[in-house]
Amino acid sequence: MKLVVGLGNPGGKYADTRHNVGWMVLDRMADRSGWSGRAKTRDAAATARGRIGELDVMLVKPLTFMNDSGVAVRKILSRERVKLEDILVVVDDFALPFGRLRLRPSGTAGGHNGLRSIIGELGTQEFARLRVGIGEPRRDAVDHVLSRFAPEESRLLPALLDAAADAVESWGQLGPAAAANRWNAWMLEGSAPPRSDTRLGEAPTSDGGTEAGATGGPGQVGGPAGPDGIRRTHTGWRRILGDLRAEDR
Repeated sequence: MKLVVGLGNPGGKYADTRHNVGWMVLDRMADRSGWSGRAKTRDAAATARGRIGELDVMLVKPLTFMNDSGVAVRKILSRERVKLEDILVVVDDFALPFGRLRLRPSGTAGGHNGLRSIIGELGTQEFARLRVGIGEPRRDAVDHVLSRFAPEESRLLPALLDAAADAVESWGQLGPAAAANRWNAWMLEGSAPPRSDTRLGEAPTSDGGTEAGATGGPGQVGGPAGPDGIRRTHTGWRRILGDLRAEDR
């Protein structure tokens, strides 16, 4: 079984803030799989499980606050007996431009308190993580991560969540190396060009596909949506959604 952990803070005060983008990705996966409203609460986490394609998957939202995420993850792992190589943690990252993804098979907390808690509770950093870019702070970092997305970002957010959900599925099906090679070079259509990210110490790799920034006519990658609200993107045919559902927030 694959365990996908999305990090966030519970409560309406934090709903839809940048720091909760990990929860948003899991909400999108639940919506796409028809699991919305099926979450069960146990061991300080909301969980939903089932099959996505050929994979047995459990989606996990720790209901502790971000700084104690590791407590819930440790309890889930103890009960489910999932191997470390079968865990992926989805988190926000303000060191990445909005609209970028970065998948790694392991690594340090990188300043993220949720990852720091998980590493501390598990005693290892050997688990995969998918970082979702929320943009660089223009003011205090805490204020930034607890703020909501700007109107233009909100317009693009559904496409970013779809891509992140696709990246999670790629990780489960292909493994972290192949998924990273495919998604670390991806860029959200309409987002700002990526800045140099020396902290990550790597250059984007190409998956050999059409660049996500390409534009075209109806039915082409980057083209406008049709009358049914469906447009073709770098990650496939997507219905443009205006809101997210999060029944267990």
